[in-house]
Amino acid sequence: MRLFIASDIHGSAAWLEKFFAIVDAALPENPETKVILLGDTYNHGPRNPLPEGYAPMRVARLLNDAMSFVTVIKGNCDSEVDQMISDFPIIGDFAMEWAGRTVFFTHGHKFNADTLPTGAKSGDLVFFGHFHAPSVTEKDGVICVCVGAVGMPAEGAPRSYAVLTEHDVKVQDFEGNTLFSLTL
Repeated sequence: MRLFIASDIHGSAAWLEKFFAIVDAALPENPETKVILLGDTYNHGPRNPLPEGYAPMRVARLLNDAMSFVTVIKGNCDSEVDQMISDFPIIGDFAMEWAGRTVFFTHGHKFNADTLPTGAKSGDLVFFGHFHAPSVTEKDGVICVCVGAVGMPAEGAPRSYAVLTEHDVKVQDFEGNTLFSLTL
């Protein structure tokens, strides 16, 4: 199985469509592909400008159509009303076992490279967004991967996402360049 992990769409249907095109291109090679979105899905937030291609209802339709292979986590810009337009649950942080280690998925406003999730131990992975710029760091042996942002990257940062397999994790931009790569 392969996981595509992205964050911070912020209602940008145009960039979500481009992200899904990248995922679709990987499906023939690995039909067990799943997507995990790490929050800030529909809304841009009161401090942020509208992202390019802002169309939150279109984002909802795209995600509703993809709900069989997409998991969505609640971020700090997501609200209860977002669930009303979603045919899938918007869930809290979660962890899963993956290739002999625990992998944590969180938006990043509570848990991140500075504040690890409870129970994270050396060799585990933490994926988060929130900061809108991709990075890979290590804290106390825990590998911390900020996947960056799909809809509103930080100034100077590329739009990015992560791909997790049993053997490695890569953070890539939308042009297919590998920004960070780690063998597990």
